[in-house]
Amino acid sequence: MIKLQSIPEFQAHLPLFSIEDNFQVVYNQFLSSSLGKIYQAIPWDDLVKTFGLSKSKMGPDCLFSPQGKLGLMFLKNYACCSDERLVEQFNSNVHYQLFCQLLLEVGEHIKNFKIVSQIRCELATKLDLDMAQACLAQHWLPYMEELDQILTDATCYESSVRFPTDQKLLWEATDWCQNQLKLLCKHQKHSLPRTKYNKWRQRYWNYSRKRRRPKKERAAITRGLLALLKKLLAELEKHTQQSDDPMPAKYYKQYGIIEKVWEQQNYKFTTGKSPENRIVSLSKSYIRPIVRGKEAKAVEFGAKVNKVQVNGISFIEHLSFDAFNEGTHFKSTVRLAQTLTHTKVNLIGADAIYATNANRKFASSNNIRTDFVRKGRAGKHEHQRKKLAAMITKERATKLEGSFGKDKQHYYLNRIKARTKENEILWIFFGIHVSNALEIGRRMQDNLTQAA
Repeated sequence: MIKLQSIPEFQAHLPLFSIEDNFQVVYNQFLSSSLGKIYQAIPWDDLVKTFGLSKSKMGPDCLFSPQGKLGLMFLKNYACCSDERLVEQFNSNVHYQLFCQLLLEVGEHIKNFKIVSQIRCELATKLDLDMAQACLAQHWLPYMEELDQILTDATCYESSVRFPTDQKLLWEATDWCQNQLKLLCKHQKHSLPRTKYNKWRQRYWNYSRKRRRPKKERAAITRGLLALLKKLLAELEKHTQQSDDPMPAKYYKQYGIIEKVWEQQNYKFTTGKSPENRIVSLSKSYIRPIVRGKEAKAVEFGAKVNKVQVNGISFIEHLSFDAFNEGTHFKSTVRLAQTLTHTKVNLIGADAIYATNANRKFASSNNIRTDFVRKGRAGKHEHQRKKLAAMITKERATKLEGSFGKDKQHYYLNRIKARTKENEILWIFFGIHVSNALEIGRRMQDNLTQAA
């Protein structure tokens, strides 16, 4: 049994451990860990070239090398924590520092946790999804089998936004306009125009506290906020034109978003029809409602991703914040798999939404076997076809759909907290491929064990 001692009993005799003197021991421990397996599975030099990164000579980014910047993004999804906590863990975890190729001196630590966000914004503008995935696939091919068999399905990676309602959206827009109007009037030394903002603020607060909100009351709140927002937008436009100093670009962008929100909500209120490309968040105006038809979540808000999986390794075939029918991406999924693996696809597993006449004809003409339900009379080998279809369906339900849950629960893709469209795409890319890298790293370790 291990004898336990409290710290005061042995801290006087605690030997000082030097990483420099025992570097090889620490490095071997790192390589044998899960993080080390991810590190060995990533083609760092090729990935750096794909992103077009170079060594920074000035500013806070110069702390990390190009490889270190990519490593920090992999760590973000691996550790599943905020930027501030990631920096705290980085300062105290030697394995994290080895992963990013940045060993801190004794007593040295990174204070600026915003460096993670700065690096994320830099990489988001340089990400080429197709090139980056081709680079990773080329490196992973020797550790992948059954390249002629693929699985495909779509899922939604939700953004971190509050559940939208028309009343919440209108109130947020009204509140923003009122605050901007106050600032403009103060700067121009004008009196604030008379509006019913205080009255509707109190009415909205009373409304928001209620558990039951009848249709009649919802309509009254919506009608009042629409009228108030229209007046505030007109006052803002008038005071902006009177201003001698030009407003920042961010102001005009937000003003345009709110103006579009008023048009959409007014159209919905007067006609009862939902407008196209409906904005559901002022801070993330690119988010669209995606109807998934699930029992727990009928509607989700985030990026919809059509994935293709080859031997347990997943790749992004199509990513969009607008709703799309994944059934139309059947042919492009096959082409992507063949491009990445350099192997002709002979078998594909997909659910019923992909089983259109066009996709069936494409699969038949290219001798691709599927698990689609047969149309028409049964063939000569119907029994064997049913057994094969059942095996493919089971494989898709366990491996591919299981990877959706694994990515969301273990690699920080359940609620994506990035604030821009480009950052969300980067977040999803690293979340999916850190899972792939761990799987490839385990296979590489198994191959070395068997060879020994």
